[in-house]
Amino acid sequence: MLQTNERDRAADLLSQQLWLWGQDVVHPDGNWLTKVGFQRTPPPPERVDCSSVYSLELGDHRRVILRGFGVFIGDDNIGSLYLGRYRFEPVCSNMAALICPPWSPDDLPEFEPATVGNYRSFSRLLVDLLEWIQSYEKDVVRKLGADYRRDSIRQWDNGKRRVIPFEETGSAWERLMNLVAADSRPWFGVKPAVIESVPDNRTGRTA
Repeated sequence: MLQTNERDRAADLLSQQLWLWGQDVVHPDGNWLTKVGFQRTPPPPERVDCSSVYSLELGDHRRVILRGFGVFIGDDNIGSLYLGRYRFEPVCSNMAALICPPWSPDDLPEFEPATVGNYRSFSRLLVDLLEWIQSYEKDVVRKLGADYRRDSIRQWDNGKRRVIPFEETGSAWERLMNLVAADSRPWFGVKPAVIESVPDNRTGRTA
């Protein structure tokens, strides 16, 4: 059974990561997201109150989209998965790509919880997303330096937020990825199958 604090810690980790991506956009040496291949789509005139959308093609017919309110990953062979910022509760869709940029949460398509029939496919997608985030962070530290990322996290700490220290972020992503890979059902809200007892005709007892 998934402990409440595990999901809360995952939500804190994701929320912090979304903020860090925002810091990478305004890096002193230029927009780091665009430097590593993200496409920046600025909002149209009628949506000037919204920030730019950042999307990246990962290869193998996959893509990731970053927003301040969540992260989207799509796979042409599976569908898509969305994680909102403040509640680590993955929801799914058969649509592998978005029809229009998600300027706000209202622009997202209808997502639904995974089911017993499809959660395995979407769990692979979730693990791949977590693995990609972990790889992204390693690349940031390698190319921009540990001090940069440590300072970014320090700025995130306003005394009210639950902060994952720089020294713990790598192991935190690794642990979360392993937890999901080991048993994704509680993360998707899928209950284990119940095996019904079958009466033994010889004794009348259930087996």
